[in-house]
Amino acid sequence: MKIIVPMAGRGSRLRPHTLTVPKPLIPVAGKPIVHRLVSDIARVLGEPIEEVAFILGDPAFFGDDVVDSLMQLAESLGAKGSIYRQDEPLGTGHAIMSAKDSLSGPAVIAYADTLIRADFDLDKSADSVIWVKQVDRPEAFGVVKLSEQNEIVELVEKPEEFVSDLAVIGIYYFKDVGVLKNELQYVLDNEIINGGEYQINDGIKRMMQKGMKFVPGKVDEWMDCGNKNVTVETNQRMLNFLEKDGEGLIADSVKKENANIVEPCFIGENVVLKNTTVGPYVSVGADTILENSTIKNSLIQSQSKISNANLDNAMIGNHVVFDGNFETISIGDYSVLE
Repeated sequence: MKIIVPMAGRGSRLRPHTLTVPKPLIPVAGKPIVHRLVSDIARVLGEPIEEVAFILGDPAFFGDDVVDSLMQLAESLGAKGSIYRQDEPLGTGHAIMSAKDSLSGPAVIAYADTLIRADFDLDKSADSVIWVKQVDRPEAFGVVKLSEQNEIVELVEKPEEFVSDLAVIGIYYFKDVGVLKNELQYVLDNEIINGGEYQINDGIKRMMQKGMKFVPGKVDEWMDCGNKNVTVETNQRMLNFLEKDGEGLIADSVKKENANIVEPCFIGENVVLKNTTVGPYVSVGADTILENSTIKNSLIQSQSKISNANLDNAMIGNHVVFDGNFETISIGDYSVLE
């Protein structure tokens, strides 16, 4: 089994955090989004992973440190790591075809801006599985239309009239991803463009037209990391899941002085807490100092110093110096507010 991970985009909706760090590498509950996603997919598949192929964008942004991190992730799963580059942002289909040398055999394709919790058996009788989640507002999503046999017969983007309430979450299984490669090559060769881009859906639709069997796979939880507010919410939900799983979330090296931690929280290595209450639902990266503060429902990354703060629904980057009584903030890396 292979895992193919397109992650070329910068993530403009999560600025300023994505000005210096690719969105898939922003930590949620102490671990980068893409690391959590790939590890969770490998866990639920329950079979050896042969290769993890990552599709990156501009080397100036997705540099050697990003490559090293992703190769270590693949190695941690006992898999070969492969790095590909999408030179231009020409859509999901174009991104996948940037990794054409790895597009053979059974594979999962997963977009690296989402997180899941799932426990399922993979239907290997199908040519493809498209994972979906029931949503309240299907008109805001791409959804699947099902036949009476519970097979996917159509993909509909943001339907104006009700089609179904099963939204496509951006994770796909292909029994032979080489078939998708052939159809996407046709899409590229014939310049089949939607929304100004080459889309994976156009390759999938060609497979459906040839009678291939597509079935839905359902996840228990689907968590978005598209902007600051939903990323903070995703951090809350993930901390709840990890606490129930019994995962250790507070490093032994944390230093506390007149401080209180209201769990669940993730507190990284060598964090210092002075005259501070943290939690619930706070993630704090390594080597950060928090003093004279009350912080809840927030993400704070590594090597920052936060003083005299009262924070709720906040997201603070790496190497930040913050001193003040602001609320509901979003500060990127290397910012100074004193």
